[in-house]
Amino acid sequence: MLAAVSISIRVPRSLVVLAGRVRTASLVGLLSLTGSAATFAAQSPVPGDVNAARLAAADHEPGNWLTLGRDARQNYFSPLQTVNAANVSRLGFAWDYDLGTARGQEATPIVVDGVMYTSGNVGLVYAVNAATGKQLWRFDPHIPFQSVRDGCCDTINRGVAVWRGRVYVASMDGRLHALDAATGKEIWSVDTIADHALPYSSSGAPIVAHDVVVIGNSGGDMGHVGARGYVSGYDLARGTLKWRFYTVPPAPGKPLENPELALAAKTWVPGSSGSSRGGATVWDGMTYDPALNLLYFGTGNAAPVSARKPGTESGDLLFACSILAVNPDTGKMAWYYQTTPGDRYDYDATQKLVLADLEIGGQLRQVIMQANKNGFFYILDRRTGQLVSAKEFTYVTWSSGVDLKTGRPVLSSQADFSAKPKSVFPSTLGGHSWQPMSFDPVTKLVYIPVVELQDILFYLENNSARIKYVNGGFGLGAVLVDDDYNAAGLKPLLGPLPALSSVEAERPGHHKLVREVLRAWDPVAQKVVWEHETSSGSRHNDGGILSTAGNLVFQGRSSGELVAYAADTGKELKSIQTGGHIMAAPIAYALGGAQYIAVQIGYGGGGMAIGHIPSGSAALKYFNENRIVAFKLDGGAVPMPVARPPEPSQPPPQTQANKAQIERGEVKFTEQCGRCHSFGPSVTPDLRRLTPQLHAIFNDIVLGGVLAPAGMEKFGDLLSKEDVEDIHAYLIEQQRVDYAAQQGKK
Repeated sequence: MLAAVSISIRVPRSLVVLAGRVRTASLVGLLSLTGSAATFAAQSPVPGDVNAARLAAADHEPGNWLTLGRDARQNYFSPLQTVNAANVSRLGFAWDYDLGTARGQEATPIVVDGVMYTSGNVGLVYAVNAATGKQLWRFDPHIPFQSVRDGCCDTINRGVAVWRGRVYVASMDGRLHALDAATGKEIWSVDTIADHALPYSSSGAPIVAHDVVVIGNSGGDMGHVGARGYVSGYDLARGTLKWRFYTVPPAPGKPLENPELALAAKTWVPGSSGSSRGGATVWDGMTYDPALNLLYFGTGNAAPVSARKPGTESGDLLFACSILAVNPDTGKMAWYYQTTPGDRYDYDATQKLVLADLEIGGQLRQVIMQANKNGFFYILDRRTGQLVSAKEFTYVTWSSGVDLKTGRPVLSSQADFSAKPKSVFPSTLGGHSWQPMSFDPVTKLVYIPVVELQDILFYLENNSARIKYVNGGFGLGAVLVDDDYNAAGLKPLLGPLPALSSVEAERPGHHKLVREVLRAWDPVAQKVVWEHETSSGSRHNDGGILSTAGNLVFQGRSSGELVAYAADTGKELKSIQTGGHIMAAPIAYALGGAQYIAVQIGYGGGGMAIGHIPSGSAALKYFNENRIVAFKLDGGAVPMPVARPPEPSQPPPQTQANKAQIERGEVKFTEQCGRCHSFGPSVTPDLRRLTPQLHAIFNDIVLGGVLAPAGMEKFGDLLSKEDVEDIHAYLIEQQRVDYAAQQGKK
């Protein structure tokens, strides 16, 4: 066994990046696969040689996976059939590669001529032999630690673009990098952030559109002053800015950067946003149609939300929560469609956009499809943006449907929570989030990772809440109704909320508090064909979808399994335990006559309280080791990560803090710390279990940044010394409760 000569100590990791490590199933397999990979590479001597002609003919070389969604259509479908419904039961471990981190993994790898390219936390890039997992090179963008704090949802990155011998990636601090695909050496780097005073970051993948590489950004969720969204097109060769398209107008009185903003400005009524107009960031889901030469992207929520209570304004807030088409040569808008006008629910329209040609009403239509966060499945004419259809693919209560004549949702009584808290489906986490869906042109079905979960929505200032501002929550009160929902326990902090019994009465009869579902959806008939419940009880972040011509659908789960289903019937055919929480979408590729299924593994991300590991996740049983794992027919058993030992509670230090200090500390902790730190198993430290040594330097950590090299940036610009002392008092009280509970169990 090759693994016997490549032993490494496996330990938990945070932001510290270690050298890559690879294991393969057997030495015989390694020798045969290495030979075939070398032969394939000799036929295409330029590494990363993807171009327009090759991409247009992607179906003629199904062994490669040339873009995040495999081809220009971005449908996450593979024509490969070597692994199929009849033999998938033989699928087993081929190799794995250790990414050297322990945070969320959301990237989809790209495979070109035997080389796999992918990104990891903060914008790390890896190139490995796709037949063996052996590292070829690795790129570290060396981001400033401040950028880690500015990120919305963990240190995740959703992938790279490969084009004409170069690999393009956006690092978390907003720089766009062009790398040599052969060596990983940086060719150029450009700062894409327009205003570093705003909380911008980058987590999405760039996309090549004609002769530019395009990137958006994140930060529209970051408190009252959200980043103002835009997309930028850069010259592929030199990295010079060719155009920039802003997605929302500037503050009143400021010049409009692009003419389309004149239309948008009319929809932001005076006073609706104070002095700031932000949000509508483009953080995922871009698609390019080379035949029409149109770049498509979705935008996120407008910001700030707290200034836009119902009754105070009625603007649509263009171009937030919209799907837009832009000419990549000029940066000029061709059309737009707004999915959630005047959004108050955080219903981003940044989910993956899939191109397809569908026969609808007896006519073949060139369409673009999206399973939107707001619960509706949209089909638009991709030439004109005309709405073709919009139907609920999950349970929806904020709207009774979409008017096909106007394209606007019909709001229900649940949509207005200005007077009192209301229960709303889907939640702010969405009926479908960033996890890729897949369209199978054989079955003509779309496979969607669906979340059926409700929120209690309210305005903090209207609900007698002690919390007035939530970092990363843009001033809106949103409480997920899951197994941990406790209205009485939340009342002192957030004000009166509906009792669980009344909330449950608003659910359809079969609904649990949380259901994650893999749903096969017929986009033409607009109906569910089959479904599987994958998780329940709490938000688990199950993975994205791959479908193949072998009549297979693959999805990873939080519980660690990679599961294969029959694409036509939904019958479960195979489940492989990997020992790691899977959120990313798998891919399929082929080398030397063997077909592989590969996926990146690692838990994190997911919005507020990013670190919380839900019950049932494999990350509770094993350390959250970030890996790429590849499978092939007649492979072996997957090596498991190191088991996670119990984490004992620490006895709390003595404190003289009074009740008022502890209560103030709870508020400040919720406002500034709770987005990343949760109580319980986490990818970030459980602050109820600090050691005496960490307690002694608590102020130096939070105000001085002494642990910045480990990923904990200083907060001295946001918190005073008194604030930090109150937070410390609150954490000591929580540690006292935790320690007492643990001792009581003993």
